[in-house]
Amino acid sequence: MKDKKTRSHCPINVFIESFGDKWTLLILRDMIFRGKKSYGEFLKSEEGFATNILSARLEHLKSEGLLKKIEDPSDARKSHFLLTEKALDLIPILFGMMVWSEKHDSKSLAHKIPRLMGFIKEDLQKISEKSKQRLRNGQALFPEYLG
Repeated sequence: MKDKKTRSHCPINVFIESFGDKWTLLILRDMIFRGKKSYGEFLKSEEGFATNILSARLEHLKSEGLLKKIEDPSDARKSHFLLTEKALDLIPILFGMMVWSEKHDSKSLAHKIPRLMGFIKEDLQKISEKSKQRLRNGQALFPEYLG
């Protein structure tokens, strides 16, 4: 039986319905690779989030269990978004996207990180687990390389 919000449980469809637009993946990219955590930080992305789209996508990511929202300990009027373990499980997929981009886009920023790309290609599981641990410790993965 299908869920109300899911057209089918085909694995590709489930993924597309969760992440099938560029904005959702860009929010995850900004959090994972650039260490962004607040609404204001996301608005500064070079792709130019519209405020209504950003709000809707953050809410969607929360409802999917990929983000949790917490109050800023230093200012209760502000909040931050944190990645959940479910979101961290996307690391190997995002690394795969980087490998694909490196192969098919001569201008891909992946070409600027050959050592990391080598690690990803050599042992995706190992680099994914190391990356998850780094993110659990509050560190962005590669802000210096990805803008």
